Amino acid sequence: MLLSMMRKHAKSWLIKVLIGIIAVVFIFYFGYSFRAKKGLKVAYVNGELISGMEYQKAYWDLLEALRRQYKDVWNDNLIKVFDLKNRALDNLINQKLISQEARKIGLDVTESEIQQAIMDYPAFQIDGQFDMRRYMGLLSQNRMQPEDFEVSMAKELLDAKLRQFLLTFMPITDQEVLDYYSYANEKIKISYVQFKPEKFKKSINPDQASLETFFKDRREEYRVPEKIKLAYLLIDPDTFKDKVEVKDDEIEDYYEYNMDTFLQPKEVKARHILFKLSQDAGEAEEKEVREKATEVLEEARKGNDFATLAKKYSEGPTKSSGGDLGYFTAGRMVKPFEDTAFKMKKGEISDLVRTRFGYHIIKVEDVKEARTKALDEVRDQISKTLLKTGSAELAHEYALSLIDQMPYDADLAKYAAERELEIKNTGEFSQDQPIPGIGGDDKLRQSLFSLRKGETSELLELKDKFYIFQVSERKESYLPEMAEVTDKLKDDYLTYRSAEEAKAAAESYLTALKEGKSWDEAAKEKQLEIEETDFFTRRGPVPKIGHAPDLLETAFSLNRSNRYPDTIFKNDKGAFVIRWEASEGIDEDNYQEEKEKYRFSLMQTKHRRAFQVWIDRLKKKAEIEIVTPVTEG
Repeated sequence: MLLSMMRKHAKSWLIKVLIGIIAVVFIFYFGYSFRAKKGLKVAYVNGELISGMEYQKAYWDLLEALRRQYKDVWNDNLIKVFDLKNRALDNLINQKLISQEARKIGLDVTESEIQQAIMDYPAFQIDGQFDMRRYMGLLSQNRMQPEDFEVSMAKELLDAKLRQFLLTFMPITDQEVLDYYSYANEKIKISYVQFKPEKFKKSINPDQASLETFFKDRREEYRVPEKIKLAYLLIDPDTFKDKVEVKDDEIEDYYEYNMDTFLQPKEVKARHILFKLSQDAGEAEEKEVREKATEVLEEARKGNDFATLAKKYSEGPTKSSGGDLGYFTAGRMVKPFEDTAFKMKKGEISDLVRTRFGYHIIKVEDVKEARTKALDEVRDQISKTLLKTGSAELAHEYALSLIDQMPYDADLAKYAAERELEIKNTGEFSQDQPIPGIGGDDKLRQSLFSLRKGETSELLELKDKFYIFQVSERKESYLPEMAEVTDKLKDDYLTYRSAEEAKAAAESYLTALKEGKSWDEAAKEKQLEIEETDFFTRRGPVPKIGHAPDLLETAFSLNRSNRYPDTIFKNDKGAFVIRWEASEGIDEDNYQEEKEKYRFSLMQTKHRRAFQVWIDRLKKKAEIEIVTPVTEG
């Protein structure tokens, strides 16, 4: 209510007096609070103090980062959900340990290093040169002072120096890279038989005692999750459109200030004829394809209809349309093709152009040079944009006024009724379900579930509309009685028992194979179909079976002298008995090409793990004394 009044009378003498009073109170009360926190002792790390000021900054930095991440759905109840207070302290302890170790080994960061790092920061550069106005502007946007940014940059540089120093003694050998590459790229092929649970369901007839035992053992699996219902006000900007007047001078100003957005890039309309040729084709194959393409090129230059030639000779997907590619801008085609097409004039036919797809003959049929669209061409577009922006601003202002005037403990339904507003209600939903009638993402649901019953959210924006939510009902999670889940229980029991039967049959089958029974004979006897996969690596799913990490490791442990695993594999599709069929080593040429990429990836992984182990060891040895528990402040 106060905020609404202040907005309404922003220029009045009354508000100026109020602001003066608030300023005095702020100086005396919060000035004292600030000094008190500055002197607060939060913790000691090996005798080095973490002050209240340090902690407050670390906490607010973390809070601001999460606010930016959650944007319009943030609410302060999430502070507890994310345990921000302890996370901020933990980060500070790590920083202290790192700086202490850096000092022990003589590492430091100079002012010139910090300055150079800031000047090299890409976000602060324009055309490759550091720009002071951009630097100050970006810091201001992110609510940071230059001194704070320089301190954080110094910490980053020191951290990087320390990592480099520590990890210098952890080189990555060629053998490690080869092992890493081989692990990721070696291939095997397997065959398998599948025991499907459905075949065993008919023989299972559950009795009451079995169901009761099954439910008792797994009751937690039937827990009903916490659910809430919401009452909400929807403020739709579309309902404010009739209150917005878009004037000609506003359209002209928008056009002038946003002229770059109306730039129409150069476009080329072309046809092409493609003669396919792989990149690793031999000389003989390349010569044959090139000669064929040259003959067609001569026909085209003699004046034969290009579209007809494309339909006859092209091997590309546009063959049926006479090689028509329509209009395209830069960046749409492979570079050699694009470079040629954009240098040509209307009506020209290119020489042969080689790309990774093969040889192309290109004919440019039209060229539209880059230009800025005239105001009259985009007037309607700008008008719609300004109408949308204006109605959104009015809706936002109105929604804020509703929030400002709402008592802290207001019943949203009554509040809406008093103002003749429509209150809407959702059905109940759990945190892993979409909000009925609204949708939303995980972050929105997490934010709403952090509210208590009767608590009202801040103004939230979702899909260009504004919402005020209130939790009208909250049902706590509970364990149901058996009678509440009878149907699901029976289905689950049948699924479980049939899977167990399939597993037992598969284990019996594997035992017979290990005792010497023929793979083909065993399958024929049990009337099972033998399936065989293509070659696959550890990096993807098992063909025909799917994502199966355990099966992958088992399969890659097999070889010609040990074709069967010790255990069967089981997933929701059934039980599987597999057999090794063949292995395929790595491609040496590919290894040489990708070797350095894998070296870098392995180095990153190895160093990250080593650094975390190092930090954990420092923590175990360190004397860490928490003076003021952060959960209290």
